[in-house]
Amino acid sequence: MSRTKRPPPAASHAAEMMRTLLFLCTGNYYRSRYAEELFNHRAARGGLGWTAQSRGLAIERGVTNVGPLSPFVLEALQRRGLSAQGAQRLPLACAAADFAAAGHIVALDETEHRPLLRERFPAWEIRTEYWQVADVEVVAPEIALRAIDREIDVLLARLQLL
Repeated sequence: MSRTKRPPPAASHAAEMMRTLLFLCTGNYYRSRYAEELFNHRAARGGLGWTAQSRGLAIERGVTNVGPLSPFVLEALQRRGLSAQGAQRLPLACAAADFAAAGHIVALDETEHRPLLRERFPAWEIRTEYWQVADVEVVAPEIALRAIDREIDVLLARLQLL
């Protein structure tokens, strides 16, 4: 007795079509987490078939980070009427599997992150898009987070064309 295969339900088909964007920063506490949250809210609102994850290239350097997520991120999202879906998730270190699963990779600050990629994940250095968003010690959070807002707008527009 032969059985014909039925197509998968729409929900699982949509999940199969979802592509992953990987945001990288040093500690996965502030910039990359904000980018992940903001991107996911905007991509979902726009029906874009992408979802973002974020990871840290050197989370051991974040010894002064308190809690799972920067208060600057929580405050900025709240001002935009958004809530952090990953507010309770602790920072995650990047692994080779994260790169392999990503359809696109963005490091938040070329000056800071290119050397870390070269040292820890050299095969991915040239496959990564670099932004110019410095950490809180260099640039005030309001300025850095606005820069991420603008970069995400540009990125979303580009991804719409794919």
